[in-house]
Amino acid sequence: MTATPNPFFPDIDAISYEGPDSDNPLAFRWYDADRVVMGKTMAEHLRFGVCYWHSFAWDGSDIFGQGTLDRPWNPASRTGDSAMDPMDAAKLKMAAAFEFIEKLGASFFSFHDIDIAPAGSSFRETCSYFDEMVDEAAGHMDRTGTKLLWGTTNAFSHPRFMAGAATNPNPDLFAYAAAQVAHCMNATHRLGGSNYVLWGGREGYETLLNTDMSRELDQLGRFLNMVVEHKHTIGFEGALLIEPKPMEPTKHQYDYDVATVYGFLQRYGLENEIKVNIEVNHATLSGHDFHHEVATAVHSGIFGSIDANAGDDRLGWDLDLFPKSVEQMTLGMLEILRGGGFTTGGLMFDTKLRRMSIERDDLFHGHIGGMDTMARSLLAAASILEDGEIDRRRTERYAGWDAEQRILDGAVTLQQLHDSAMASDDFDPQPVSGRQEALENLVARHIERAK
Repeated sequence: MTATPNPFFPDIDAISYEGPDSDNPLAFRWYDADRVVMGKTMAEHLRFGVCYWHSFAWDGSDIFGQGTLDRPWNPASRTGDSAMDPMDAAKLKMAAAFEFIEKLGASFFSFHDIDIAPAGSSFRETCSYFDEMVDEAAGHMDRTGTKLLWGTTNAFSHPRFMAGAATNPNPDLFAYAAAQVAHCMNATHRLGGSNYVLWGGREGYETLLNTDMSRELDQLGRFLNMVVEHKHTIGFEGALLIEPKPMEPTKHQYDYDVATVYGFLQRYGLENEIKVNIEVNHATLSGHDFHHEVATAVHSGIFGSIDANAGDDRLGWDLDLFPKSVEQMTLGMLEILRGGGFTTGGLMFDTKLRRMSIERDDLFHGHIGGMDTMARSLLAAASILEDGEIDRRRTERYAGWDAEQRILDGAVTLQQLHDSAMASDDFDPQPVSGRQEALENLVARHIERAK
């Protein structure tokens, strides 16, 4: 590994916990890594991770304008050296990333293959560059103690994937994507990754006029079965995760939401092999609450990990904002805790700054705010569970079923229920209030009191 260059964040010290009364914008007010909550430390509960792509590979460009961010490690940035050798630039970027992660105090990071290494003139050369940067990452991980939450393959940005990767009508492109995934999985395994994520960025379609949906779904099913086979072949012990998204970039994504993914996994015999990585903003784009998606995954036995971010109710695309709503995240953390918490997963900040937040230290402000939001949400969710009132009321609401288990056990028929109702002179069940507003007020009080 090359020597670490002069720091990119020279004016930032390690971020510490100072408590809710602190006015220091570069300190945690709620995230106290060593504080024990429900038998585990906050760090163990939350398993925070920093994403490589938005935080270090992105220069602030969008479809309407060029990059705005001060990113001297990126040749394309406003202060970068456009003549810099691509591998030298990749190593500078990695040094900046690990300096940031270490000072922030996050436990994990995640990357796409193309985030950490430049493309070569051939697949073989691209893999060679990538392998060299994996060696570089291993050195930084050893030095800082940072771990890999997950690796993933970008099989959607390059023009070759304009019609998808696994679902592409050209089998050669299917093979290219398969080779790329295999190589990235090997690297993830080598770095001790806890998970490997598959996001089907262009696994969907724009129009049925040129799409054979049945064929494409079968291709995707075979691709994922190959991924599972490769996992066992190389001895990767982490979890395989699919990240649902309803749309964007394609009009119709095949991994629309958690329930859609679960149905797909069942159809192709993968429900015991693959779980989900739920992104908050993707949940809202699919018309669901974040906590609904978590609860669906827990119920289906496929809960894996979380991309902790947020969207905007007035904008219908994926914004990747830092999470700020303690109420929204409390309800999500409540379902995570009810489901037993994270095992291999964690809270990955798949988030990006706004294009006007151009200074390097803005990265710290965004992540500190997001980590404090999640920490306070954890405290509120733990308070709700420890108090027990909401769960008690929920249990009472279904108490009648304790005496009618025979219905669910299949011991009675539809006709028998009909005959029983006909034989009774006073069979007139009455509705009981669900007390939604009272329960919402209870949640609000737990948030207010979280300390």
